[in-house]
Amino acid sequence: MEPITRKNFIGNAAAVGATLSSFSVLTSRGEASGRVFKAALVGCGGRGNGAAKNLTAAAKQLGVSIQWVAAADWFDEKAKRCGKKFEIPEARCYGGADGYRKVMESDAEIVVQATTPNFRPLHLEAAVAAGKHSFVEKPVAVDPPGARRIIAVGEQAKQKALAIVAGTQRRHEARYRAAAHQIHNGAIGDILNGQVYWLGRVPWIRPRKPGQNDPDYLIQNWLNWSMMSGDHICEQHVHNLDVANWFIGRNPVMANGFGGRSKRTTGDQYDFFSIDFDYGEGCHVQSMCRQIAGCYSRVGEVFAGTEGTYSGKIKSGAGLDIKVPTFREGNPYVNEHYHMLESIIAEKPLNEAETVANATMAAIMGRISAYTGQIVRWSDVMDNEKSRFYNYAVGPTAEDFETGNVVAPEDDVISLPPA
Repeated sequence: MEPITRKNFIGNAAAVGATLSSFSVLTSRGEASGRVFKAALVGCGGRGNGAAKNLTAAAKQLGVSIQWVAAADWFDEKAKRCGKKFEIPEARCYGGADGYRKVMESDAEIVVQATTPNFRPLHLEAAVAAGKHSFVEKPVAVDPPGARRIIAVGEQAKQKALAIVAGTQRRHEARYRAAAHQIHNGAIGDILNGQVYWLGRVPWIRPRKPGQNDPDYLIQNWLNWSMMSGDHICEQHVHNLDVANWFIGRNPVMANGFGGRSKRTTGDQYDFFSIDFDYGEGCHVQSMCRQIAGCYSRVGEVFAGTEGTYSGKIKSGAGLDIKVPTFREGNPYVNEHYHMLESIIAEKPLNEAETVANATMAAIMGRISAYTGQIVRWSDVMDNEKSRFYNYAVGPTAEDFETGNVVAPEDDVISLPPA
């Protein structure tokens, strides 16, 4: 894989921008008017239902339509409720561990994948093997082997001309795209340091029901288990880390941080993380995320460069006349699907597998550093097979759920890499 430098990253970003512009020209001519895309949903919870609505809305804006043909969820009743909402025949609403396989056997062209993150590598591999375009929610893995699987399947998708678009919606939001364009064209010079934040509260906790079996409980309360969600540095803060990778133009080379747990009443996740991400060339990004109610809240990103700063807006001292393209406005949750459909229609499928996998891997690096108290290098999780972190896999895995080999871990016990 070619190393990412500022020069080739900016060149690639410009090429992507030009491609997206050409999509708009093509679709404005009405070549795709009236086309019906068959789609399916795997993961029928709140985000899955939301993503399905977003895809339907994006299609309408493009002058095409979505026919929902199949749905799957671990819980049979969720799949059936989703089927009623999107007019899917009950016979094509599948429950259980193998429901996703039946979806992949359907005539769907696009599969929206919004299960718990630990299932993402397995499900995306199945979708690409079946020749489906994919929308995948973030994060796309919970451990280093999973993130590497996403990168590998992304390369397979390229060979098959299949789109993979991720739920990192800031990359489809006009103000972020405008800022990235200016930064990549020198508006704030070389980025020297940054701060990225997601400081909030625990979204929800779902206690175990009397008599509930282990797999049902873990999937119901997935947000509070690291092996299911990747911990909140991965499940939620990945958005901010993705912006850091995007704006700086490369991945971190090292993570060093800490965190802790004291407030949560279930699961094994930390309540807070503080990580120093070293991006090389003297550039450091301080990452902070916290889920504790009653504390100061902040979500966003700040960067300082040799010629200016970014804090939601560009303040430039570079004196450059940078022409900013007109980027698509509107709801970024809809835009990500709009851009996916545009790319499919233009036969130039977008593929965000590597960028979302890299952001996920950065979050995993930070989590491992906080859990172990050790420095974690990018090479440890991506290249160095002798590193104790390279094959660090958390479980039960997605495959364990299929085979029925699932035992819920104890609360408050963190899964650590081998010594």
